[in-house]
Amino acid sequence: MTNMRSTAWICGATAVLAVAVQPAAAQPPAGGPSRPAAIVVVSPVVRQEVASGQAFVGTVMPSKKAIVGSAVDGRVIEFPLDEGDRVAKGQTLAQLLTDTIRLEIAAAEAELELRRQALAELENGTRPEEIEQAKARMDSAEARWKYFGARRVRWEKLYNTNRAVSEEEREEAVSSGIEAEQAYLEAKAAYELAVAGPRKEQIAQARAQVAVQQATVDQLKDQLSKHTVKSPFDGYVTAERTEVGQWVKTGDPVAEVAALDEVEVLAYVVEQHVPYIDIGATVRLEVPAVRDEVFTGQVAAIVPQADLQARTFPVKVRVPNQSTPEGPRLRAGMYARVTLPTGGKQQATLVSKDAIVLGGQQPLVYVVDSADGQQGTASPVPVQLGVADGSLIQVTGPLEPGQLVVVQGNERLLPMPGQPVAIQRTIPAPTPGGAVSQTEGQ
Repeated sequence: MTNMRSTAWICGATAVLAVAVQPAAAQPPAGGPSRPAAIVVVSPVVRQEVASGQAFVGTVMPSKKAIVGSAVDGRVIEFPLDEGDRVAKGQTLAQLLTDTIRLEIAAAEAELELRRQALAELENGTRPEEIEQAKARMDSAEARWKYFGARRVRWEKLYNTNRAVSEEEREEAVSSGIEAEQAYLEAKAAYELAVAGPRKEQIAQARAQVAVQQATVDQLKDQLSKHTVKSPFDGYVTAERTEVGQWVKTGDPVAEVAALDEVEVLAYVVEQHVPYIDIGATVRLEVPAVRDEVFTGQVAAIVPQADLQARTFPVKVRVPNQSTPEGPRLRAGMYARVTLPTGGKQQATLVSKDAIVLGGQQPLVYVVDSADGQQGTASPVPVQLGVADGSLIQVTGPLEPGQLVVVQGNERLLPMPGQPVAIQRTIPAPTPGGAVSQTEGQ
């Protein structure tokens, strides 16, 4: 019992000591060195008309999602990615075995080269050497024809005058003359063909054969490319549907890929509020899983088909996302709250969305009190958030139009009043819709 009391006394003393030390760490002791002024950029609080709004429950969805399948039959030999990995458009998801089709491509390309060379031979025409060769044959045949023609005339004259040659010799001379004449005509035709070159019909046929073979090669290469399953867009692998060594058929799923560089938040809005929502309007979102950031997006679509039981219409809000080494900040399936316009215009107090500091029990802004526009003090002011209007956010709290709030450098401030700040620049308040005024103060 004594040991237990001693232990309790020590623990209580330690707790008291910790409480006593804690304020000293948050605030410098009296008479100690003052806290240096934080350099900040400020922007004024504005008051203008905005539509009244209401928060709706939403779900973060990928902007695109695809179940990527195989375009051919084959065996998976590589699957280099895991679930959660980021992929770029065209990056390999899976590689199928390609040895056989590569051999077919090599054979088809060799046949294509053969047909191309045959076409080139026809297009180039007859070589000069071949023309000279054909002419020499023609001249030789002509000389032989003249010789045998003269011999035929001579022998026929001898036979007709005094029968100096026999009938058989005369017929042989006639036959040799005719044979020499035909040989000459054949050589002459060959020479003329060599000079004229190939016929245009032969060239056209050869070109057609090259085109047919080229189509065969292209088809085989297309089949080869289909053996590599690629990502259709930038995104993340959300599911693996195959493994190395598995046989896949045409159409079998290989992997699921989701595009998350830009996400869509899907919310369901009751029918009486839909007329107040405009396509392209800027709206504010809260994602409880990411508490330290204010998200704004644009209304991308209002699906014109309501749920017949709930009478709610799906509204899609497109939100830019940020990728980190750990993955995207906004992930598919996250819970979100979307503040959408649901009524007419009303006067409201607005600040730049960069002025909102999250992460605590309640959103807050740092209001700067400055007499000379260069030096001042910053104090936290809790607020409640409303609708978005461009880069402005509606806030409810003790703020007045014209007050300066910190929009850059607020992450270095502590949630305590009277912190010294040095104003580096004053950014004019954006005009309705998000445009910044052309006059910028210093």
